[in-house]
Amino acid sequence: MNILALIPARMGSSRFPGKPMAKIAGKPMIGYVYERVAKSPLLSMTAVATCDQEIYDYIESIGGVAVMTADTYERASDRCAEALLTLEKVNNTRYDIVVMVQGDEPMTHPDMIAEAVQPMLDDPAIQVTNLLGKIKDVAEFEDRNCIKVVCDLNSDALYFSREPIPTRCKVDKIPMGKQVCIIPFRRDYLLQYTRLQPTPLEIAESVDMMRILEHGMKVRMVPTLHDTQAVDTQADLEKVALLMQDLDV
Repeated sequence: MNILALIPARMGSSRFPGKPMAKIAGKPMIGYVYERVAKSPLLSMTAVATCDQEIYDYIESIGGVAVMTADTYERASDRCAEALLTLEKVNNTRYDIVVMVQGDEPMTHPDMIAEAVQPMLDDPAIQVTNLLGKIKDVAEFEDRNCIKVVCDLNSDALYFSREPIPTRCKVDKIPMGKQVCIIPFRRDYLLQYTRLQPTPLEIAESVDMMRILEHGMKVRMVPTLHDTQAVDTQADLEKVALLMQDLDV
């Protein structure tokens, strides 16, 4: 299979403007994401999808591949769909699976790509997966920047929310899970996603996957063995800088 990793990144984050180019140990965060994702042997190609010249120029400067997209997208998945079609035309290649990795995940381990993609290789009926991480404490559970997810008994997502779910008021032993933004789509399914109308809960939660759930389709959640920390704020950046000192990749 031809598997393409796309890293959507833009400078205009409302919570942390300029986030992709924020530096960790002297290097822009987007550089860590690109280099770590590209180490996955499963991938045919890795590229950054961006609407910002600064990000494009930086990725090119480190020998990477970047694709300019429109600056009108609200959802990273829509940005990746445009980049997919551009790369297919430029490379005269049709990709089978597109792995979207958010540009604020500098702790991504290359093995996480295989974790996310393997269920799709095993089962042709699975159209999209997300990695599922463990929420470590109450502070993370209550953090609106952490996207919580609850699943059915088949490991398909029931709901994604920035609010604390499930309830902790009666049961303390229900596992608390979070979305880790390594998200493989089958090619045609990603393009189908862009043709679906945005949905009320997608807009309210600001979570791409809610568009899929609200249209009555499935998102398979896949537990990851790796710890990760997304960067949504300056405080997150400082925390990640310390955590990354001990990483082996």
